[in-house]
Amino acid sequence: VQLQASGGGLVQAGGSLRLSCVASGRAFSTYALGWFRQAPGKEREFVAALSWGDGRTYYADSVEGRFTISKDDAKTTVYLQMNSLKPEDTAVYYCAARRFGSGRREAIAYDFWGQGTLVTVSS
Repeated sequence: VQLQASGGGLVQAGGSLRLSCVASGRAFSTYALGWFRQAPGKEREFVAALSWGDGRTYYADSVEGRFTISKDDAKTTVYLQMNSLKPEDTAVYYCAARRFGSGRREAIAYDFWGQGTLVTVSS
């Protein structure tokens, strides 16, 4: 499985960005896809996840109501729509996939990782 993340950039506080993660290599009906982020000097943290089969979603408390994770089955792509961005959202964002089960908040639960895409939110 290969994951290709894109869509990061520089945005002012209050603005929006949409990240994309294109997944290739396998059928994804049993997979869960997740987004994590890592800010400088901090540990990688869970942002959101989606179970591919039933579309169930999971969010970190810090982004609930501001971020939305979604998928496009035909494009095998997962999106992270980020609204009302804050400076504390600044981080490298990573997409990840786990082969079986529902979305999980623990990074160790994921089997595949994409390269990161940098999101910078200026105040």
